[in-house]
Amino acid sequence: MTVIDFGKRQCVVRVGSASARMSWRAVIAVVALLVGAFVAAVLAIGIGKYPITPVDVLRVLVGTNTTFDRVVVLEWRMPRMLMALLIGAALGVSGAIFQALTRNPLGSPDIIGVNAGAYTGALVALAGLGTGGQHGGYYAVAGGALVGGLITAAAVYALSYRNGLAGYRLIVVGIGVGAVLSSVNQWIVIKLDHHTAVTASVWQQGTLNGLTWSQVVPMTVCLAVVTVALLAMGPQLPVLQMGDDAAGGLGVNPERVRLSYLVAGVALVALACAAAGPISFVALAAPQLARRLTASPGVALVPAAAMGAVLLLASDLVAQHLFTANELPVGAVTVSLGGIYLVYLLVTQARR
Repeated sequence: MTVIDFGKRQCVVRVGSASARMSWRAVIAVVALLVGAFVAAVLAIGIGKYPITPVDVLRVLVGTNTTFDRVVVLEWRMPRMLMALLIGAALGVSGAIFQALTRNPLGSPDIIGVNAGAYTGALVALAGLGTGGQHGGYYAVAGGALVGGLITAAAVYALSYRNGLAGYRLIVVGIGVGAVLSSVNQWIVIKLDHHTAVTASVWQQGTLNGLTWSQVVPMTVCLAVVTVALLAMGPQLPVLQMGDDAAGGLGVNPERVRLSYLVAGVALVALACAAAGPISFVALAAPQLARRLTASPGVALVPAAAMGAVLLLASDLVAQHLFTANELPVGAVTVSLGGIYLVYLLVTQARR
């Protein structure tokens, strides 16, 4: 049974024994982001060499338009739009998890080398398959990305652990590990055959081009599994931010909880990397923008997911249509915008 308690300051949703609590400002922010995502989705589907009006897009979605527009919307453009939303949400949640674990705004998976490790695992699988990650090879590439991300996260964790885990130490070690893996990735690409190397080079920038329903379905299922796992963990991540001693006093095993969330965060990055390559800076910016929007001092997984979805879909719109002669990889846009945000973040942190 679902019960919604409309309190004065917070909205509490209870499903059986589980409950979720959000401030009304956070609820309004999430609703606004979802509306923005819907508007961006309609624009993403309608804009192109074969333009479709927003009204016709909505008619296709509700099933009243059976013209050629239906083929364009459902078969050509909707898979890419849905993948942008799913991958953006996955990166937003992953970034929020890593920033909470490191207690540092720079602790995103692309900064601490997890993205690079997932890409290394995907490249190894890609080199063995030579399929470009299509059809059955997609699952092998996703598995390779997951293994690579987990190994990298474990290595960074082990190298930075000294009588406890310090966030700044983990970030510094992660940057070093990521730099080494970036060189390894370049070496692997050079050793690939020409066709696979070209595919890997484009994929390395982060691209949503060529995605179909064959990727949407497994991505949706895997994200649902990770989401259920995160819900099963309960509200332990905010408790962990209070410090290991305080968390232990509240009956939480810090190392076990940290490991569980680490695996979940790496799984989200691996799923995104397997589908679209290592897209950077969405995981860095989305949680912080969501936190500013909701004025929440703690972990905001749902707003981070919504913000990540909007950011990636908007970036893909820019990548597709800002330069009409040549379509850019979406990763090129996120890196450009993320670089500006990173400079802003470093400047504001230095002033504190």
